[in-house]
Amino acid sequence: MREAIRLADESVKNGGGPFGAVIVKDGEIIAGRSNSVTIDNDPTAHAEVNTIREACRKLGTFDLSDCVIYTSCEPCPMCLGAIYWARISRIYYGNTKKDAAAIDFADDFIYKELEHNVNHRSVPFVPLLRDEAIKTFEAWKAKSDKVEY
Repeated sequence: MREAIRLADESVKNGGGPFGAVIVKDGEIIAGRSNSVTIDNDPTAHAEVNTIREACRKLGTFDLSDCVIYTSCEPCPMCLGAIYWARISRIYYGNTKKDAAAIDFADDFIYKELEHNVNHRSVPFVPLLRDEAIKTFEAWKAKSDKVEY
């Protein structure tokens, strides 16, 4: 956790957001990154996502089920989703989402949006060309040599 906090501190000094994360496997740090949203002009470049990407590259897998993550703050909805998709087995965090909200990093609006029916969300959801798009899903379902994830 101290390394995640150190990465967060370093990020603030370098113009990034105040977040850091490390992924550990068998007691060894595999990857560690900080938030680089403003540095990379990438809204997905949160510390946890950056760290997951680095760990997957280093380990050559998308399955991090034998890893844990230490993050300087309770993960936002996007990062939490990425952590679940990566199958990380445990999350350790420092600051809470309330601590983040107190410095204007509030994620509650996303959680509230998810509770609404897609027809009542603040960003319009518009179905389009499903009859064409579904063919790709059918091809995936029929594929015998697919790598499931």
